[in-house]
Amino acid sequence: MLRKRQVHLDFHTNGTLTVGTKFSKEQFQQALKLGHVDSITVFSKCHHGWSYHPSEVNDMHPCLDFDLLGAQLEACKEINVNAPVYISAGYDEKEWVRHPEWRFKRSPDEADCREYEEEVHFHTLCFNTGYLDALCAQIEEVVQKYNPCGIFLDIIAARECYCEKCVADMKALGLDIDNADDRRKFAVMTLNKYTSATNAAVRKYSSTATIFHNEGHIPKGDYGFIEANTHLELESLPTGGWGYDHFPLSAAYVRNLKDTEFLGMTGKFHHSWGEFGGFKHPNALIYETALSIANGAGCSIGDQMHPLGEMNLSTYGLIGKAYSLVEQSEPWLNGAVNVADIAVLSAEAVTGLRDSMADVGANRMLLEENYLYSFVDTKMDFSDYKLLIIPDVSGLDAETIEKIKAFVADGGKIIASGEALVDNGKFFLDIGAEYKGENSFNPTYLIPRYETANGVTEYVMLCNSYLFDANDCDVVAHMQNPYFNRTAEHFCSHIHTPNNPDENFAGAVIKGNVAYIGWDIFTAYAMHGHICFKELFSHVVAKLMGDEATVFVKIPDRAVVTYTRQESEKRNVLHLLFAHTTVRGRKTEVIEDTVPLYNVECSVKFVSKPSAVKLVPSGNELEFEYDGERVNFTVPKVDIHQMISIEE
Repeated sequence: MLRKRQVHLDFHTNGTLTVGTKFSKEQFQQALKLGHVDSITVFSKCHHGWSYHPSEVNDMHPCLDFDLLGAQLEACKEINVNAPVYISAGYDEKEWVRHPEWRFKRSPDEADCREYEEEVHFHTLCFNTGYLDALCAQIEEVVQKYNPCGIFLDIIAARECYCEKCVADMKALGLDIDNADDRRKFAVMTLNKYTSATNAAVRKYSSTATIFHNEGHIPKGDYGFIEANTHLELESLPTGGWGYDHFPLSAAYVRNLKDTEFLGMTGKFHHSWGEFGGFKHPNALIYETALSIANGAGCSIGDQMHPLGEMNLSTYGLIGKAYSLVEQSEPWLNGAVNVADIAVLSAEAVTGLRDSMADVGANRMLLEENYLYSFVDTKMDFSDYKLLIIPDVSGLDAETIEKIKAFVADGGKIIASGEALVDNGKFFLDIGAEYKGENSFNPTYLIPRYETANGVTEYVMLCNSYLFDANDCDVVAHMQNPYFNRTAEHFCSHIHTPNNPDENFAGAVIKGNVAYIGWDIFTAYAMHGHICFKELFSHVVAKLMGDEATVFVKIPDRAVVTYTRQESEKRNVLHLLFAHTTVRGRKTEVIEDTVPLYNVECSVKFVSKPSAVKLVPSGNELEFEYDGERVNFTVPKVDIHQMISIEE
């Protein structure tokens, strides 16, 4: 079982700086104890290319005169702290200078390459060159000499490379370097070659070490990459560009991978990696680690050690404020399995395109409406879910279409948008409508047939839309086009043309267990955030799901609700999280002050009358009512995170 309180200790140190002169085993251990840390990733080799231990296959940092890695591993062993070892794989600045033939070349344009080479940053090496042999030798040496509990390999991706070796090898295989599909195919082949070789290097001397290849993203549906790892670490620093809704999206997919443990990786930094002297508020770190454990993950917090080797005790005091709470929570986390009513068929898993805005928008709507949900790929089982969402995708393969049909035939409910139900120009499910094609107007307008925050009126829909004739279905929203599309020669007002009330079409319909929305509303919500998109979605969910939802909680849209089952303990655990975020600087979303919630009303489906409902870890019992189907109770206070144990 993975430890749940990890630190990822960055140590990327220029070769001119003095290294390790203030390292002390006792001070190192003091910091880990202060931080309640039970696992820490320590460095064999950094992005600059230096080893932090004597090496026969690489150069030790020129300003280091002892085995720093060995000393850290010894210190960890003495206090029962796991210590996986970090090796930079994709970056090695030292070898990038020494071996031009090993360089990743991102473009055939020499001017572009020169610009990339001259920029002040780390540079990428190509795994299809002799560099891979050098890297594997470094891995073998570390595993053989130190027998670490794990190896963490960083800066991994399927990269389209134009180096001489890649161009020659593609030509030999009959692949065309000028063809995007061929470049992508060869990039995946190169990545597979890398993972096979590096995993073999670890396994040559260890059958038990964990292995993780960090791409900074877990690609949904890419089992070739996923299965190359023994576990997964979801890099997601909210203030570093990921945002606070990124981790829940990634976790909602990864927790469905059978027998796959995972960590949520955030950072102690105000911004992101590489920041010396940057600190976030303790409340932010408490929230971020709570978000990890509520989504079924352990925790990993990024830090960066000073070149002199002294641990910053303020950092570990900060980490300890969060990890002391995680430690107290662990009895209600071990073996817990997340419960979900709704599955989202990931657009990324269907198209292979990373960072799909359809996935982002669906995730935000589900988070904000406090539904229990998961993301799935086309290979996963849909049958355990009450509702399947197919967001803004097209071109589903025949096997997936048959799975969707079978899901509906067995009583499953569907919400699909855009061209998700279209196959060969027709809807492949009976929704009482005939598909007519993509609408030439953009934007369009939505006229709801349900109550909204601003009443029944025309709402602008800033996205692609699709036309269909509604024949035998319930129309829940109408569509209107503008008078004309906006062009340089033909425009009206500042942004877009008003609606034409003389034209009215069906925009969203329901027939039986299937709802169809004729807009790419999930992509639109990710891009624009208009409340009318979410109101339409929530109305359709309510029409299909009724009171079948496992959990109802009266809680603000910024809250997060998850629900888990601990079968061995015969209990379920409800997680309620809430934090007020604000933007500081230009784009940094931060958490500082806590805003407690009081008297939060909860209603949870439960198979029989519970023996107890408790706030945990405090153990305080709550009064509850059981109506034969649902247990109803009120949580007196939620201050960042509160767990409630419902016990059989």
